Formats: sequence, structure tokens, C-alpha cells
Amino acid sequence: MAADGGTDRRTDHEGPLPPIERYDDGVLAVDTLTGGMTSVTAGYLLTAPRPALIECGPARPVQALIRGLRSLGMDPDDLAFLILTHIHLDHAGGAGDVAAAFPNATIVVSEVGARHLHDPTRLNRSAGQVYGPLFDTVYGACTPIEAARIRGVADGDELELGGGRTLRLLYTPGHAKHHVGVHDDATGALFSGDSVGVKLPGMPVLRPATPPADFHLEAALASIDRYRRLEPERVYLAHYGPVDPPAEALAEADERLRLWAATAEAAYHESSELDHVTETLAARFADELNPAALADDPEALERLALLNDVRSNAAGLLRYFQRRDDGTLTEVG
Repeated sequence: MAADGGTDRRTDHEGPLPPIERYDDGVLAVDTLTGGMTSVTAGYLLTAPRPALIECGPARPVQALIRGLRSLGMDPDDLAFLILTHIHLDHAGGAGDVAAAFPNATIVVSEVGARHLHDPTRLNRSAGQVYGPLFDTVYGACTPIEAARIRGVADGDELELGGGRTLRLLYTPGHAKHHVGVHDDATGALFSGDSVGVKLPGMPVLRPATPPADFHLEAALASIDRYRRLEPERVYLAHYGPVDPPAEALAEADERLRLWAATAEAAYHESSELDHVTETLAARFADELNPAALADDPEALERLALLNDVRSNAAGLLRYFQRRDDGTLTEVG
């Protein structure tokens, strides 16, 4: 399957509209313009009698996403579901704003994280600690959503979009303990959030996403294995876009995660200092960026630093090894 309509780049009276990529399986990728850049985080609109949006990006740029949806003919009453693969702010920070703009939409999220969308105080506080100044300049605070509009889902729950389109929610922890994948049974498309990894422009290979505080290696590998057994027709990454062929992409995700973890563990046994683990990973995986692509796209390094820098991955892996070794690691993170 291939994109059928290219990328739309337009403006309206409220400002520039985000790029929109149209695919032949009834999916439209609406760029969230995270960090003021393109190709950082996608929101995926699934066209159906009851339309669903998967991911919405951070709060700070979310009005561009909303304008993009309206440019596609989405009236305030039209959106049926906003589905969040997990509650990290680069995926779910704008959920309260989308809920306000589309008052009929049910906000769908793992039952593990649902309470934090109703009362995001703890979510915003921890995000502020993690992101530092970027919390205000890039992400913004998640606003509360009334509990009646939030549907906390468990593994295997389904959403009926109509027209023969059913979405199946898969509990896929590892990247985070509140992570779900979304499988479109009608088309075979899989929306993997961050559980498969990141592949931004300029990256020839997938990079795993192993952030603190609750990254769990065995759970992450099990989630990838579950996706592989589904044999999806297409895999959509939140960061950024579809990766083809899907079987090869999922095999690569498994291989690269194991390689990153093994490299980090060897460094950890030498020294448990974060700087040492970070420097070891940075040296080992310096080839994960394409120099020619970087020359053509000056934002490539900025995108990666914002979303998936080596230090963040090192911190998550280091915390995982420390929790494993001191006996505080739980089954799924």
C-alpha cells in the first residue's frame, strides 16, 4: 500500500495548516507541528462513519492540529474518538484541548493511565521535571478532561467505527506501563505509538525509545513480538509515519532494542554513571543518522534531540538495570 494523495500544505485565516499526508487505507496523517517542526509527531485520522484520531501531540501546538482536522471537513460534532497510545505529553498533552474542540469525542486511553487525564496534576508536574524549560516552550500543560468522557481500555477491547471498521486495543507495555497499540482489523494497519521505536527523517534505521521512568525491557520485547505475530499490513509510528515492509520493520525493532540494551548493560557493569552509559551508547550508535540526509535537513538533529536523544534512552535503560538488580522491578514496569 502506498500514499495516494501526497502532502497538503495550505493556510487559512487562523494561520498555517499542518501538512497532511493521505494514505490508501483511509488514514490521514496530520502533522502536529511539535516544537515548531514538521515530521516530529503525527496524529492519525481514520476515516469512517465514526471517525477516530490516534494521538494529538502536545498542548502548545495543538490548535494547528485542530485547524488541520477542520480543514478536512471535521465539524465540532464529528469526531467520535481520540485514542492515545500513552499519556506522555508528546502524544497526549493536547487531549484536553481536542476534547473541548470536539465535544462528542470519547477519549480512549489505557485504564492504567486514564486517571491522569482527568486530573493531570501529577502528569504535568513530572513532565515539568523531565522536560525542564521545554515544558513551557514545546509541550505545555495537559488540561483536565471530565471523567465521563474518558474510556479506560483493557487488552482486547474494541471500538466500532462503523462501515465495517473495528479497532482492537492491545495492551503493549515496555516503553511505558500505560501503553496500548491499535490494530485496525479491516486494513491490517497497526498504530504502534512508541512501542516499536522512532524513525525520523534522516534516520536509516529504527531507534528504540527507552525513556525513564518505567521502561521495561522484557515487556517491550514481548510487545514487539506480539505485533510480529499479528502480521500487520502496515506499521504507523507516531514519530514518524509508516515503516515498510512491516515484517522487516518489526524484526529491526526487536534487533535494535536488544542491541541498545546489551550495549547499555555492558557499560553499566563498567560504571553506573549516566554520563558513562550515555557516552558509550552515543559512540556505538553514531551511525544511526544519515550524513547526506542531515545536510539536506537542518532540523533532523533537532527533532531527534527533542524526542529521543541518547541520554534519555540511557537514563531509562540504566534505571531498568538498577531496578532489576535491586529487586524493585515489577513484572511490566
